[in-house]
Amino acid sequence: MPATSPLMNVMMDAARKTGKGMARDFGEVGELQVSRKGSASDFVTAADLKAEQTLFELLTKARPGYSFIGEERGLVEGTDKTHTWIVDPLDGTTNFIHAIPHFAINIALQREGQIVASVTYNPITADLFWAEKGKGAWLGAERRLRVAARNRLDDALLATGIPFLGKPGHAQFLKELHQITQRVAGVRRYGSAALDLAWVAAGRYDGYWERGLKNWDLAAGLLLITESGGKVTDLDGGETMLDSGNLLAANLDLHPLILEKLKAAG
Repeated sequence: MPATSPLMNVMMDAARKTGKGMARDFGEVGELQVSRKGSASDFVTAADLKAEQTLFELLTKARPGYSFIGEERGLVEGTDKTHTWIVDPLDGTTNFIHAIPHFAINIALQREGQIVASVTYNPITADLFWAEKGKGAWLGAERRLRVAARNRLDDALLATGIPFLGKPGHAQFLKELHQITQRVAGVRRYGSAALDLAWVAAGRYDGYWERGLKNWDLAAGLLLITESGGKVTDLDGGETMLDSGNLLAANLDLHPLILEKLKAAG
């Protein structure tokens, strides 16, 4: 493993410190599910806000002047116009509400329009996925991440996201799912875009596609994919992922095969 840079140390430290509070809150939300039906949403909103505030304070203290984009507070412009933190304090909120331990803290640093460093951290499993541009992608301190080597669709396990209440695109999703499911070994929907991307980078999934994401959902994962040897594009094969929120990530062999099937869905 390459020596972690001061920048990566800042990001990892922020994720882990925020994760301690989130893990405590997760234990409490589990109790709320048992004791009072429907009471968890307000609690989780407060936990989400608290986590973002912690991240904001830690990151802005370590790098004064950097801009900050968070799911809860939006854009906070800094004096340094070349650097922007892109942060999701809790990706997988519905899982969190239902006491399912599959969610993540997402931190990415954008420099002059390029994602140059990223951390995706599940505070319950302590899985910390990280990447720095040109230095590879890693899980924790020792494991180098590589996308899976499978090159046949019928061997592939893919992940996706299903449009939920209030989101458009159900008809399009069902057409895409029809094109994909009859050709692959399986499709999973676990409810965290951040972890879906990290798991593709780790070779657990062979590919992942979704529409309508926010930049804080996917920014960290973009770098994890490319630094683990994979390919990520929008669903037209272009590079508008951060703007459009649509993406496909896979290894170099499977990416064009999956993209072809998604395009066939119309």
